[in-house]
Amino acid sequence: MNSTSEIRWDPIESILAGASEEKLLERGDELYRWLSDLFPVCRSLTGNGVRQTISYFQRLLPGLQIHEVPSGTAAFDWTVPAEWNIRAAWIKDSQGKTVVDFAHNNLHVVGYSIPVQATLSLDELQPHLHTLPEQPDAIPYITSYYKPYWGFCLTERQRATLGPGEYTVCIDSTLEPGSLTYADLVIPGKSAREVFLSTYVCHPSLANNELSGPVIMAAIGQYLLAHAPHLEYTYRLVFIPETIGSIVYLSRHLEHLQKQVVAGFNLTCLAMTSRIPFFTAGTETPTLIASHRISSAPCVRTPNTTRTSRGGVMNGSIALPESTCLLSHSCAASMPSMTPIIPHSTTLISSLLLVCRVVFASFASASISSSTISDTAPPFSENHNSESVVFTQV
Repeated sequence: MNSTSEIRWDPIESILAGASEEKLLERGDELYRWLSDLFPVCRSLTGNGVRQTISYFQRLLPGLQIHEVPSGTAAFDWTVPAEWNIRAAWIKDSQGKTVVDFAHNNLHVVGYSIPVQATLSLDELQPHLHTLPEQPDAIPYITSYYKPYWGFCLTERQRATLGPGEYTVCIDSTLEPGSLTYADLVIPGKSAREVFLSTYVCHPSLANNELSGPVIMAAIGQYLLAHAPHLEYTYRLVFIPETIGSIVYLSRHLEHLQKQVVAGFNLTCLAMTSRIPFFTAGTETPTLIASHRISSAPCVRTPNTTRTSRGGVMNGSIALPESTCLLSHSCAASMPSMTPIIPHSTTLISSLLLVCRVVFASFASASISSSTISDTAPPFSENHNSESVVFTQV
């Protein structure tokens, strides 16, 4: 290893020592702005929302390549589904009052709902309504990708207000041959051996699951691009729809990935709490690898509001209106006590630092442990010319 010096890098303390808090928070504000820009976009497995999201990241990451895979394309024993897009959806009562509106929150429609225009009694409508009784103010995130269906998601409190009578329902959507969209960026290093990073771009207005992953990965991508001449490894960054996107990507690159990849990471749910769990392949039990350690006054921010405190991580009990509920149905089902949160600047920047630590350290050893690798200088550090970084166990 050609090293002139070693840096003891703790991803919070050392970074803060190498850069002012203001500079760190400015970077966090930038990440939060990306998240706020993308939060309203209605994403799914396919469709214009995915294209809009990936095009946004393409502006942040020069060289990011966008790919379209036609519906019906075989990927191992799976098939790329039809493309889904939606323009509007609503439920109106017998007085013409809109009681559920996709324009208010894109979680209100079951993902991949087929188009419908009908008048139904409440009893006929009920099988198409989805709520979370144990979280009466939360809108569940429901999808029906591979079974023709239509439905609406609403809060349990909204559902309780629906009285007997007729309701007009409309879902103005299309489900027809199109394509699946994904993007990748390969950043060459001195070695052809690759570190593989992936994240999901298929969830609608869900900030933690899943805009935190794409936003953090875009920031990592910018950092890698800035240090490309000095990278030891080649890095492959992939923005894909969940499951089918992964299968499609593997079907197209399997032989290369098997030969070249030395480590792979999927970035997901990176602003869930003050802790980040780490799953290794083939296990279902997470190992806590790191905790956000920038802590002072709690801070709650929603899009288009200002920060109330220049510090702190979002933690504890936070009540949010149903229009900003961020829990997916799967998260709500598996973690019923979890409180919805919105990742803000400090949470995002500390997540970025901690993920960098895992990505740049763990593939150099069999486990997350003390190790030395020759690749990066830590983000925001003034020591960009250093070739060696020593990591200590979290």
